[in-house]
Amino acid sequence: MGLTSQSTGIGVLEHKLSIEKSTPVDRVIALAGNPNVGKSTVFNNLTGLNQHTGNWPGKTVTNAQGKYTHKDKNFIMVDIPGTYSLMANSVEEEVARDFVCFGQPDATVVVTDATCLERNLNLVLQTLEITNRVVVCVNLIDEAARKKIKIDYNKLSKLLGVPVIPTNARSNKGLDKLMDAVYDISNKDTSAHPIKITYDDIVEEAIKMIQPKIEEIIGGKINSRWVALKLLDSDDTLLKSLNDFLGFNLLDNVELAGLVDAAKKHLTHNGIDSDQLRDKIVTRLVKIAEELSLSAITFENKQYNHIDRKIDKILTSRVFGIPVMLTMLGVIFWITITGANYPSQMLSTFFFWIEDRLTDFFVWVGSPKWVHELLVLGIYRTVAWVVSVMLPPMAIFFPLFTLLEDLGYLPRVAFNLDNFFKKACAHGKQSLTMCMGFGCNAAGIIGCRIIDSPRERLIAIITNNFVPCNGRFPTLIAIITMFFVGSFGGFSQSVLSTLFLTGVILLGIVMTLLISKLLSKTILKGLPSSFALELPPYRKPQVGKIIVRSIFDRTLFVLGRAVSVAIPAGLVIWIMGNIYVGDLSLLSHCADFLDPFARLIGLDGYILMAFILGFPANEIVVPIIIMSYLSSKTMMEFDNLSQLKQLLLDNGWTWVTALCVMLFSLMHWPCSTTCLTIKKETQSWKWTFISFLVPTLSGIIICFIVANLARLLALV
Repeated sequence: MGLTSQSTGIGVLEHKLSIEKSTPVDRVIALAGNPNVGKSTVFNNLTGLNQHTGNWPGKTVTNAQGKYTHKDKNFIMVDIPGTYSLMANSVEEEVARDFVCFGQPDATVVVTDATCLERNLNLVLQTLEITNRVVVCVNLIDEAARKKIKIDYNKLSKLLGVPVIPTNARSNKGLDKLMDAVYDISNKDTSAHPIKITYDDIVEEAIKMIQPKIEEIIGGKINSRWVALKLLDSDDTLLKSLNDFLGFNLLDNVELAGLVDAAKKHLTHNGIDSDQLRDKIVTRLVKIAEELSLSAITFENKQYNHIDRKIDKILTSRVFGIPVMLTMLGVIFWITITGANYPSQMLSTFFFWIEDRLTDFFVWVGSPKWVHELLVLGIYRTVAWVVSVMLPPMAIFFPLFTLLEDLGYLPRVAFNLDNFFKKACAHGKQSLTMCMGFGCNAAGIIGCRIIDSPRERLIAIITNNFVPCNGRFPTLIAIITMFFVGSFGGFSQSVLSTLFLTGVILLGIVMTLLISKLLSKTILKGLPSSFALELPPYRKPQVGKIIVRSIFDRTLFVLGRAVSVAIPAGLVIWIMGNIYVGDLSLLSHCADFLDPFARLIGLDGYILMAFILGFPANEIVVPIIIMSYLSSKTMMEFDNLSQLKQLLLDNGWTWVTALCVMLFSLMHWPCSTTCLTIKKETQSWKWTFISFLVPTLSGIIICFIVANLARLLALV
C-alpha cells in the first residue's frame, strides 16, 4: 500500500491530474461523490490508508491514492474532492470534474448517501453522461434503516443501467460486493447500458448539429455527445481542460467552430441563451433524479429527519446557537484543563527520573561537564518539557474535537459563524480551520485547504494564529490562576479559569474577524465567495476510531513536529544562558537591549526574550522566564504556582504585566512549526512573513494600548 498526495497550494489554480500505474494490469478507480457521504471512509477502509475523514463538506482538496488488491487484481483507488456537480463552480469541483472527465479512470465509483439519495443522483447522472464505466455505491444504509428509508437497489440499478451496491463503509459492510462490481466493470466483464439522458427538442437539435463533427475529430477519446453539450454551454474552464487533454484547441477546427456558432444561433433563435441552456440541463437532471427516487425509494416515516431539525432549531438558532457553541467550547476547555494536570505531572516526573539516570550515565562515563549540561540540561530538558506540557492536553482536546466532528456538529459551528465571517469579507469555512487551531495552529493551517478561494484561504492562514494552540494554554492558564482567580480554590477555581480563558478565546475570535476585515480591504481585497453548506445528519460517533484517529492523525503528528524543533531550541537556549560576555550571559545582554521597548508594551526584556526563544515551541516560554529571573544556566520549573507567583512579583510583575503577557501570548508570531507549515501550504516566503508579521504587530499594538492606558489611569 502507498499514498501519494497532490497538494492544492495557494495560487495554484491549475490541477494537473495524473496517475502512474505501477504495472500495466493496475486498474485506476476514481471515488467521486457529494461532500459528507462517507467517500473518504470507503477509501480508507478499502486501502487501509489513514487519511482523515471529516464530517463537513469540502474536506478533501487533494487527490489521495491508495492500492487495493481484489481477486488478484491491483486497483489504484483515487479519492477525488467531494463535489455536488461536475458543472464546476469551485477549485474542488474542477479537480473532481477534470479527473472523471480526463483522468481516464477504468471505473468511477460514485458514493451516495442513502438518506438523501435523490439529491446525490444528480452527480450520478452527470457522471453517466461522460462514461458508462460507473458503479453507484449507496453508503450509510444503516442511517437509512434507522430513518425507515427503503431503497430497491435492484430496481434502481435497472433504471440507471449500472451496478448499484448498498454499503455501510464505517463497518465494512458491502465493500466486497462493491469491489466485485468494480472488478467486473473495469475488466469489461459486465456490459453497462446506462440511462440515456435527453433534453428538449431544441437542445437535442443543437447537439445533433455538432456531435458528428466532434466524433470525427476526437474519435473515441471521450464521449462526443457530452463534449457537444459542453461546447454549447461555453464552460471556459472545462474547454481549457478539454484542450489540454486533447493536445489541441478543438475550436481551431474552422468547420466545427462554424457548426458550434450555428448551433448557438439556433438555440438563441428559439429563446435559449447560455444561462437558460444551463438551467434546462440542470432542471432535466433534477427531474430525472426525482423520477428515479419516486420509483426506487420508499419513506415509511415521512418525518425521518424530524429529530435532527428539532435539534438544529436550537443549535443553529440566532438566539441559542452562539451561546450553546460557547458553552460547548467552555466545557471542552474545562475538561482539557482539569484532565491534563495529572498526566502532565506524571510525565514530568517520569522524564525527570530519566534525566537523573542520564546524569548518572554521563558521570559514570566521565564526560565533560559542558557535554552533560548541553545534551541533558539543555536539549533533553527542553524536549521533556515540550512533551509533558503538550501531550496531555492534545490527547484530551483532539478526541473531544473529533467527537464533535463525528457527531456532525462542526458544520453547525460554521453555519453560526458564517454571517460574521461574511461581514469580514472572509469565508464561513474559516470557522472550521479556526477551531482546528485550538489544538494546533499548524493543523489549522493545513485545514485551510477546505477553503476554495485562494484569497480567502490566505486570510484564514494569516489569522489562524489569533486562536491559541494548546502550547499557549499552559501559559494562559498559569497566569489566570496566579493573578486573577488565585483567591478561589477547588472546583470554583477551575470553573473561573475556564470562564476567563473562554473570554480570552473570544478576544482572539474578535481579532480574527477584525484582521480578516482589514486584510480584505487592503492587501487581499475582494468580496466573500458564496458558501453552500450542507448540514449533515447527526450520527452516532465511533468512539474507538475517534481515539485512534485523533491520537495518530493529530496528536502524535503535531507532537513529532514540536519535538523536532524543540531539539535545536534546547541547544540555543543553553548557549544563550551559558556563554558570558563580561559579567552577563548572552541572554541577559539581549534582555537588557530589549528592555526599553518591552516596557512600552507592558513586559520586560526577559519576558520578551523568552517569547523570542520560545519561537520553536510556545510551551517553553514560562520555564525560560524562570531561568532568566533566577540567573540559572538551565530551564527551571517550580513545584507549585505560589512559588512561581512570588518569583514574578519579586521581579516587578503586576496585574498589568500579567495581562500584557496573556495578550502577547494570544497575539504574537506563530511558532516555527506553524511557520514551516505556512511556507509549505502557500509555497511563498512572502505570505509566511506576512503571517508572522500581522499577529505580532497586533499583539504589540494591543499591549501598548493596555499598558499605557493602565499607567494613565494609575496617574489619575
